[in-house]
Amino acid sequence: MSYQVLARKWRPRNFSTLVGQEHVVRALTHALSEQRLHHAYLFTGTRGVGKTTIARILAKSLNCEGGITATPCGVCSACQEIDSGRFVDLLEVDAATNTKVDEMRQLLENAVYAPTRGRFKVYVIDEVHMLSNSAFNAMLKTLEEPPEHVKFILATTDPQKIPVTVLSRCLQFNLKQMPAGAISGHLAHILQAEGVPFDTPALGLIARSASGSMRDGLSLLDQAIAHGAGRVEETQVRSMLGTVDQDYLFALLEAVRDGDASALLRVASDLAMRSLSFSAALQELGALLTRVQIAQCIPAAIDEDGPERHRLLALAAAFTPEFVQLAYQISVVGRNELSVAPDEYAGFVMTLLRLHTFRPSSVADVVAAATNRVKAVPSERPQAPPPSATSTPPPTMSPPAANAAPVLAEGEEPDWHQIVSALPLSGLARTLAQHSELRRLGEGDCLLRLAPAHSHLQMKPAPDKLQQALSDYFGRPLLLRFELASNEIDTPAVAAGRERQERQGRAIAAIEQDAFVRDVIESFDASLVESSIKPIA
Repeated sequence: MSYQVLARKWRPRNFSTLVGQEHVVRALTHALSEQRLHHAYLFTGTRGVGKTTIARILAKSLNCEGGITATPCGVCSACQEIDSGRFVDLLEVDAATNTKVDEMRQLLENAVYAPTRGRFKVYVIDEVHMLSNSAFNAMLKTLEEPPEHVKFILATTDPQKIPVTVLSRCLQFNLKQMPAGAISGHLAHILQAEGVPFDTPALGLIARSASGSMRDGLSLLDQAIAHGAGRVEETQVRSMLGTVDQDYLFALLEAVRDGDASALLRVASDLAMRSLSFSAALQELGALLTRVQIAQCIPAAIDEDGPERHRLLALAAAFTPEFVQLAYQISVVGRNELSVAPDEYAGFVMTLLRLHTFRPSSVADVVAAATNRVKAVPSERPQAPPPSATSTPPPTMSPPAANAAPVLAEGEEPDWHQIVSALPLSGLARTLAQHSELRRLGEGDCLLRLAPAHSHLQMKPAPDKLQQALSDYFGRPLLLRFELASNEIDTPAVAAGRERQERQGRAIAAIEQDAFVRDVIESFDASLVESSIKPIA
């Protein structure tokens, strides 16, 4: 016997074996059980999601010799002939090759005649959106009031091109793309029945490459069996599909975490040596960053039995949520820029170096430093005369005394708010200090309390910068330690936030009490947009 491809051999024969379209199966099953039969059905969806398969199962349900049923027997002559494509009362029409009005008229002229063998004459028109406007107009009347023995089943991948007059005459079902889990589970069932050894991760790779199409998944499975000489192994499937191993992706993010640019280049070189797709690598990197963000926001959503759980949680703890968002955007934009890069390797390397440049330890510091520089530039700066050879050097300015450590009386507790405001910190280190609470200050150590919600602020090198700044401030070396617990008193960040709210409240109250503003509100029935009000100081 000749070999039959898996997509045809394992085409579902009844509704119970159909995968991934439960909402359509439920509606059709109830309609068949209660004999509430519509005369025209429209199935829409992308390729390989089951449109033609459902049409054939529905035709069997209507013409089964056991009666109209949601569970056709599959053994009667009508069911077997429909499965083999030999049933005379099932007319499958390809609208892509029968687009003209004359062909549609000839088809509909035969609709008035009773079925030859079955209970209904079923017209299955595939890719119906390819019909011409004249052909659509020719079928409108018959589609609205067909003979009792005629059923129309239309299928399309582009329902937007179907006239609304046709849509209104049909019962429309939108078939969903298959989830990867459903595809991999069905492939595993088929391989077990076929007696083919397989690796479960390999089926996951095939399912993701199928992009929601079961037929594409089965075609790739056929190719994988041939490529692996009767076995479906993960390494062989990766080689066949050109997908990137997860170890490469974890190595990239770990190198970004460690600030190791040379490791990034080594991974890029390995990918190039194996001729793997850089576009696919950035796509998979974006998917991994999505999983990292989920692990940060919803840790319970990570599979406890997953082989990569520990590495995923380690990355989630190492990166801030803001940096994960930035890295995701860099990956997506970098993938889009590959087509305009000098070559794909250069575009990929530049994307990795962009991730390295904006790594967590530098983003906050760079942004804060730039902001401080902008604030430090006065609006009008007088121009100083150029220095001359005979001019005397300016006097040396001593540092301001505001940054010096205050002299504490015996038993007096240090004011942490005052200390933080005097420390020469910026970026992540300053944010760490502002969200901390001083618990103890000894001769050689300093204990700070940090709320668990802000534990990610302990990322290196922020604690080291804060320890050095405190040592310089007090004039003695201090060992900085942290404890994670809820704050008992307001931190500088909380106090600053409350002060901002109070200043905002006073600004809003001042605007509301302004006579001109009140006149405008009363005269024009206007409302005050409070978010647009900014306090002057």
